[in-house]
Amino acid sequence: MQRNAPDFSLEGKVTLVTGASRGIGRACALACAAAGSDIVLGVRNVAASADLVAELEGAGRKVLAVELDIPNKAHIARAVDAALTTFGRIDVLVNNVGVAPGNLAELVEEKDIDEILDVNIKGTFLMTQAVGRHMIKRNEGRIISISSQAGTVALRGEAIYCMSKAAINHLTRCLAAEWARYNVTVNTVSPTFIHTDGTAPFLSDAANRKATLDHIPLGRIGETDDVVGAVVFLASPAASLITGANLLVDGGWSVA
Repeated sequence: MQRNAPDFSLEGKVTLVTGASRGIGRACALACAAAGSDIVLGVRNVAASADLVAELEGAGRKVLAVELDIPNKAHIARAVDAALTTFGRIDVLVNNVGVAPGNLAELVEEKDIDEILDVNIKGTFLMTQAVGRHMIKRNEGRIISISSQAGTVALRGEAIYCMSKAAINHLTRCLAAEWARYNVTVNTVSPTFIHTDGTAPFLSDAANRKATLDHIPLGRIGETDDVVGAVVFLASPAASLITGANLLVDGGWSVA
């Protein structure tokens, strides 16, 4: 009996990516566009994203860049309203914005705690809530948060960051349970260290790089392409029965 191939297409969809100007967020926007989706770019500086807008439009996609400073609730509301005014709907939300100032636990200052929890937890929730309300009304949607292996494994000097990512993972399960009746799936993708501008200073140190590689059974630092495949999969019809999941893209770190 002949079977149809899994459907990984995002043709006709609208995807909103936060923190889309660089790194994993930029790669997610490009990958979702390549899979067929029109794109809403959530960025802090709209003018600075002109090259990315042009690249996406050159690939035949409709693109809207919106100013988005998470966790500013007014910014979030305006960005979502602008996306709905332009496209009429948001089919996929990719929560990518996050901060990770590291420090040994005994040296962490209150301002560091406030910044990490404000952006990573409060910001992720408020963004998800704003888009989720729209998806609930439509009875359809896909929400994918970029978490981290830090939500599953312990990283020295990253206690607050690890805590914030563990919280995102559990928030995902809670929202998946609440919103399944509305046909809204909620999942996370948790990468290991990925080559980006943000990780470059840490990974450029030979000792840091070796220590990191020693933890990764597959023996290499990740690339953004390793992450976006998981994101496109979870956004696609092929993942329609998956919700509340945390897909680790960690080269085996968590099981070593």
